[in-house]
Amino acid sequence: MSKPLENKKIAMVIAFKDFKDVEYFIPKDILARAGAAIATVSTKKGMALGADGGEVRVDLTASEVNIEDFDAVVFIGGPGMGKNLDNEEFQKIAKNATASNKIVGAICIAPALLAKVGILKDKKATVWSNPLDRSAIKILKDSGAEYLEEDVVADGKIITAAGPFAAEKFARKIIGALTKNNK
Repeated sequence: MSKPLENKKIAMVIAFKDFKDVEYFIPKDILARAGAAIATVSTKKGMALGADGGEVRVDLTASEVNIEDFDAVVFIGGPGMGKNLDNEEFQKIAKNATASNKIVGAICIAPALLAKVGILKDKKATVWSNPLDRSAIKILKDSGAEYLEEDVVADGKIITAAGPFAAEKFARKIIGALTKNNK
């Protein structure tokens, strides 16, 4: 049986320390089982450590990413990504992916990174928040995004998800977007 994402390459961008395990491992597993080749991208090479103790080997540093090598870029959330919202290399990947008309996904706090570089202007999107911390929603709204309180929101080639509980739905939405855009 052919796999829907055969010959598709996806870059998954994570913080080197404290990425959200569930938001990385669940989508990675679903996307890989659908046939995609996954490259894990971070600020440095070595073993990245998740907030819940998971480990993953980093394939490429953010500065090594050539966006033309990938069909989609997925930014993973977690406390570490929260500290990387202004990371210029991560922002450059997001901007280049959008400019190259690639699928761009972001889960948890990561949509705030997309918002900060203007990618979510006039787009519908969601982002992680809780009653005590709604700062990410403010970042989206301040950037011109239309915030929706939903698990997963797709607007064109931009797919955002609100957190770990949406990880599986997020991955399936990415598969849908990649198979719809078969060249």
